[in-house]
Amino acid sequence: QLQLVESGGGLVQSGGSLRLSCEASGFTLNSYYIGWFRQAPGKEREGLSCISSSARTTYYATSVKDRFTISRDNAKNTVYLQMNSLKPEDTAIYYCAATPARLTIIRDMCTNTVVETWGQGTQVTVSS
Repeated sequence: QLQLVESGGGLVQSGGSLRLSCEASGFTLNSYYIGWFRQAPGKEREGLSCISSSARTTYYATSVKDRFTISRDNAKNTVYLQMNSLKPEDTAIYYCAATPARLTIIRDMCTNTVVETWGQGTQVTVSS
């Protein structure tokens, strides 16, 4: 059974940092694209950043570019999202997602939410 488990969310002050982790079980990540998405109350789910299976290609939404960094460690079956300079508007539930590399391209995975497997989400709250 394919499963993604996020961790690392929490409460942080504006300007602070958090690192989210997404650990996969039941499958190996090295043939999957992985993405981070978020959903704030009353808003649609937004694709933030996606990374190719080799990590050579990444995509960032304008809202997080230059503040967030996606990375992956295939040996640990884990993907990370380093979030710096956090703002109150970054408050949301953050989800990781996986899609087989053969089914999409990186940009489409994030912008069109091409996702096969979702994690359960982790709450990030940024106080002003």
